[in-house]
Amino acid sequence: MTDLATHALHEWTAAFASAFNAADADGLAALFADGDCYWRDLVAFSWNIVTVEGRDGVARLVRQQAPRVGPVTVAGTTETISQGEQVEGWFDFETREIRGKAHVRLRAGKCWTLLTSALALREHEEPSGRHRPEGALHEAAKGRRTWTDLREETARTLGHSVQPYCLIVGGGQGGLALGARLKRLGVPTLIVDALERPGDSWRSRYKSLCLHDPVWIDHLPYLPFPDHWPIYTPKDKMGDWLEAYAKVMELDIWSSTICRSAQYDERDRSWTVTVERGGETITLHPRQFILATGLSGIKTVPAIAGAESFQGAQFHSSDHPGGAGFAGKRCVVIGANNSAHDIAADLWENEAEVVMIQRSPTTVMKASSLRRNQDKGFYSESAVESGLTTESADLLANSMPFRAKEPLDQISCRAIQEADAPFYDRLRASGFLLDFGEDDTGIAGKYPRRASGYYIDVGASDLIADGEIKVRSGVGVDRIEGNAVILSSGEALPADVIVYATGYGPMNGWAELLISKEVADKVGHCWGLGSGTAMDPGPWEGELRNMWKPTAQEGLWFHGGNLVQSRFHSLHLALQLKARMEGIATPVFHAPTIERPPLGPAPAGKTDT
Repeated sequence: MTDLATHALHEWTAAFASAFNAADADGLAALFADGDCYWRDLVAFSWNIVTVEGRDGVARLVRQQAPRVGPVTVAGTTETISQGEQVEGWFDFETREIRGKAHVRLRAGKCWTLLTSALALREHEEPSGRHRPEGALHEAAKGRRTWTDLREETARTLGHSVQPYCLIVGGGQGGLALGARLKRLGVPTLIVDALERPGDSWRSRYKSLCLHDPVWIDHLPYLPFPDHWPIYTPKDKMGDWLEAYAKVMELDIWSSTICRSAQYDERDRSWTVTVERGGETITLHPRQFILATGLSGIKTVPAIAGAESFQGAQFHSSDHPGGAGFAGKRCVVIGANNSAHDIAADLWENEAEVVMIQRSPTTVMKASSLRRNQDKGFYSESAVESGLTTESADLLANSMPFRAKEPLDQISCRAIQEADAPFYDRLRASGFLLDFGEDDTGIAGKYPRRASGYYIDVGASDLIADGEIKVRSGVGVDRIEGNAVILSSGEALPADVIVYATGYGPMNGWAELLISKEVADKVGHCWGLGSGTAMDPGPWEGELRNMWKPTAQEGLWFHGGNLVQSRFHSLHLALQLKARMEGIATPVFHAPTIERPPLGPAPAGKTDT
């Protein structure tokens, strides 16, 4: 840290606050670089998750939001560093309703990137640290109610005589992370999940499944994994952790509960949601309806001529029971991304004969190579040893807007290709088709754009290169006969088992299933940046569409993504929901709907029918 860098950042932040409070849109925009500049805001100024680009984008945000969310006060800058002409550092700030933290990068005194992220609602801070609850009444009192009494009362009344303000559909890591945030904020929330126990979405998967991301990325809110936790978490261990997490965080969950339908009442501004639990049909009336059903939508099984005549077993990858019992079977895996590779390797380990059908090129990167890069980044043992907290790592990782990050992803992707060139040569020699994204950004580019088209190699690629797993590339399936898969090339593959590793539909498919096609169409595409690349149609959005932010359907929210996204953005979604419950004005910049006045808690009178 240098005095000069600190002074430059201090001067910039003071000018930023002054221009914003004066609603001087052009003056504030002039603080940003001419041409290539970005302001990424996570709820704090926009009540949205949005990135504006260029001075015109900055001016639009200021012009619309300054009179509605200001004034802003800025605290002193911290952790300022200087690298050549670039100065970067942190500052704390407060708006009318939000307390937040910002990260800024200056080039020649002008802002290149600015991240502003909400941390808390000023009048509704989480009861932590010195503000934690007492937990006990240290005096004699008749009829005192213990913690157990209160938990039993909540279990007895929530969803019956007391309606939840938020209903979360999905009890995986996303639903649990959001439920924990809302619990800490005092938002009455009910989580419903079709499975018997929290964590069963992991326990029910094939035996060999492990997380592909290392432990430093995967912590849940409030309760990080202990420091002896393995780097890559086995799926059953993850399931047990999620169940323990739900219990420790005192989440209100209805397991073995199926959500059947949901309708929004525009007049009452509340939902009517029908669920089935324990043989009983129950009607709930939440104000906010959150679909936390995973990264994708409903599983996709292609309609292939003759499939109904197949004499063997056929199932979607999500229903793979594990390779045990398939010894000696001729297995055809349709698809060539993560699940296809994992299942093909699992079948091979259990002495099956496996052929993978690769219909289009796949981006492959070795887990060890990604780990090599991550060990130099924000999520690593080195970062922990340097004192970097998970919360700071999340902010740093998200301080780079998606478009600004693309050149860095290209550098990383090309370095991996060069370092692993012999590996890729062997894979190509087997006939496997490789790509690294349309612009060489690799998995880092494909994940936010389409969340498909890649494999993080944990061993299956060597099996393909060695011919242990056969591959047929650049072909489709023409039809299925009684005991064979007929390819578009005319080749007949004898088969006892067909695995459809063919992915999932879009997330708004759940909205269509539970609400209506009209609502799903109104909400539109979920996920993707609008990059105009394969499976990510434009126009450019710059943030993941419809994720963790207001949608075109009032009261409908989507919460998904991997573990790090669930942890980080669950805070932003929880703050938006809490603000609405408290009747705080939430003027949304770049709003997908016509704004309406703030709405307080749901009336207590609605009960089960």
